[in-house]
Amino acid sequence: MTGSVLPLLYLDVDGPLIPFGAPSQEYPTYPATPGAPEADANPLLARIDPGLGTRLAALPCELVWATTWMSEANAYIAPRLGLPPLPVVDWPDPTAVDEHDEWSGLHWKTRGLVDQAAGRSFAWVDDEITDTDRHWVAAHHRGHALLHRVDPRRGLTDADFAALGVWLRHESAPVGT
Repeated sequence: MTGSVLPLLYLDVDGPLIPFGAPSQEYPTYPATPGAPEADANPLLARIDPGLGTRLAALPCELVWATTWMSEANAYIAPRLGLPPLPVVDWPDPTAVDEHDEWSGLHWKTRGLVDQAAGRSFAWVDDEITDTDRHWVAAHHRGHALLHRVDPRRGLTDADFAALGVWLRHESAPVGT
């Protein structure tokens, strides 16, 4: 890392922030943050732990939504977490290359995230990351990257924050420290 450029943290919503899994599994529900849209906009919003916002904001990185929620993440998710509006990855329209990537097991987000990072160090938090994605990023991204898979049945946990914190602190440290 040079200067004060922080690594990016690409954050998915469904799975990492909104846990889901077996229909019989019980999930805690949280009241809406004052001023945040009510859960009736989407009943799964009540599964978002508002305490995650403080933890995410404390990480040494630039948070970026990498989700199919697109700009709705800023309308519905950020207020529940107490976060300001965040940049949003603008997903390109699918191409024949994307169809080939999917056939070979590469996640449809992978190529776009590497393109957007443009060599900048990044962490990607998602519940659908595979070793195929990790190998592709290692071969095609000139910066450092951490592809961190979250268990979608649990969402982000203390262990996830610990792993992200260690990696992000290392990446954001001035050279020579």
